Amino acid sequence: MAKEELITFEGLVTEILPDARYRVQLDNGHEVIAYTAGKMKKNRIKTLAGDRVTVEMSPYDLEKGRLIFRHKDSGSSGPRPPQRGGQQFRRR
Repeated sequence: MAKEELITFEGLVTEILPDARYRVQLDNGHEVIAYTAGKMKKNRIKTLAGDRVTVEMSPYDLEKGRLIFRHKDSGSSGPRPPQRGGQQFRRR
C-alpha cells in the first residue's frame, strides 16, 4: 500500500495559538489550524502573525495541517544581529 500524497497550500498566519499551533488563512479563503514541522523546530525558525507560510495537509482531514516552510519577506535583509544591551555582569 503506497503512502498517501499530501496537499500543499500557501497562506497567511493570522493568529498564534498555544502549544505551537497557528491559525492560518489559506489563499483559497479557508482557515485551518496548523502546527510547526519538526525541521522548523530543530532549526529554530520562528513564525509570527502576518508571515506567509506553506501548509501541508492530508486529503482525509482538511481542517488541520503542518507548517513546512516560512517564506521570507521582500523587505527583510537577513538575520538580525543579537542585541547587546541589558547585560548585568561583566566578563573577566
